[in-house]
Amino acid sequence: MPIDRMDEIEKDSGAGALAKSLGLWQLTAIGVGGIIGVGIFSLAGLVAAGDADNPGVGPAVLIAFLIAGLASAAAAVSYAEFAGMIPRAGSAYTYGYVALGEIIGWFIGWDLLLEYIAIVAVVAIGISGYLEAFLDGFGLSLPTSITASAEEGGIVNIPAIIICLLVTFILSRGTKAFGRFELVAVAIKIVLILFIIGLGVFYIDAANYDPFMPAGFGPVLTGAATVFFAVFGYDAMSTAAEEAEDGKQHMPKAIILSLVIAMTLYVAATLVLTGMQNYQDIDPTAGFASAFTSVGLPVIATIISVFAVLSILTVMLTFLLGVTRVWFSMSRDGLLPPWFAKVDRGGTPQRVTWIAGVASALLAGVFPIRAVADLTNIGILSAFIVVCAAVILFRYTRPDTPRTFRLPFMPVVPAFGVLASLFLIWQLPWETWARFGVWLLIGFAIYFAYGRRHSLLNPDSPHHRAPPTRTT
Repeated sequence: MPIDRMDEIEKDSGAGALAKSLGLWQLTAIGVGGIIGVGIFSLAGLVAAGDADNPGVGPAVLIAFLIAGLASAAAAVSYAEFAGMIPRAGSAYTYGYVALGEIIGWFIGWDLLLEYIAIVAVVAIGISGYLEAFLDGFGLSLPTSITASAEEGGIVNIPAIIICLLVTFILSRGTKAFGRFELVAVAIKIVLILFIIGLGVFYIDAANYDPFMPAGFGPVLTGAATVFFAVFGYDAMSTAAEEAEDGKQHMPKAIILSLVIAMTLYVAATLVLTGMQNYQDIDPTAGFASAFTSVGLPVIATIISVFAVLSILTVMLTFLLGVTRVWFSMSRDGLLPPWFAKVDRGGTPQRVTWIAGVASALLAGVFPIRAVADLTNIGILSAFIVVCAAVILFRYTRPDTPRTFRLPFMPVVPAFGVLASLFLIWQLPWETWARFGVWLLIGFAIYFAYGRRHSLLNPDSPHHRAPPTRTT
């Protein structure tokens, strides 16, 4: 029953506690850091200009972001209600575990382990590409053998590996140091975006907005599924709830604040991007750099490229934090070996931090970006479906549980989140579904072989056995 799971999750399993060192604005910075990055610097240009498989949506990229943001907002308030009740590490895993049961919790936790590690790898490969472009500007170049995967004509992507390990080192220093770094980096990121918007608005040509939706509404919906990658960073931020100084009060505020700040900047930035340059001429990989180059400001374009790397780096930090906290939480609940849940003297789970960091480095080093990017959106959308469904169920099964935040218009808002997420998942290719299915089958095999027998919810679990008494 839900009450048993709620009571169990409030107990200290003895595996160790995470240090509480994050305030409201540090939490908000982590959320904004996870949301703003790849979406605004890469995906906006890609969706607007199109590629070989998808026509460009032009200025209607704004609509694509709004659709994705609306679906995300329904999930965000669901996360906020849960975070106010259960400020524990694990995010969607923990919420599903408490409200819908252990097997659903396992499903979403196992899903998030892959999604977050893949996102870190994808972003590292993207930063590696920016580094190559930056060096090319000075007449320098690195050999393909150490900057691309075998499928791309190289051997291993060394820069991507180094970037993953660097981010892992920063996170391993503890959440206090990480929170300070994230706060500064996100502040720089917001200043950069405001600078782009403030300067770019003077170079807008209204003729570039015509036609506003050149390919019709269908590609806009597909674009919304693509840019959804850019609007769910608060999900990873909520995995740090247990490290918040006042999780029940600060987490709901931080989730909503981070999404509002990010969506406001996205709307303004997409208007500037498609107003400065005709959508057909936008560089899909570096939209804003190409826009400023097109109006005769190449120096500004170079500055944007340099700071874009820093902006995208904060995304890696946020999602690496997410995977380590989900892994830690699943291990503490007995679903994975307790060895992973050990923390150091500073309250940091060093073991899972370095394992996840090395795993992302391996993915980034030997696989092409598309191979590791395919699974990200389907996994996060699945998490959103679970959380939105769970908040409805929990409102009726535990109506008296204290809530520091109550989402409005229950159950309409979370039900909309479920339907919107299902709709966006439907836009993804079948190959993504197949790979996702294989990963889940592996996960369920581990659950039935280990997790179910060792779970804290299992009265016969070894965790509940008393240690043998010594005889003299």
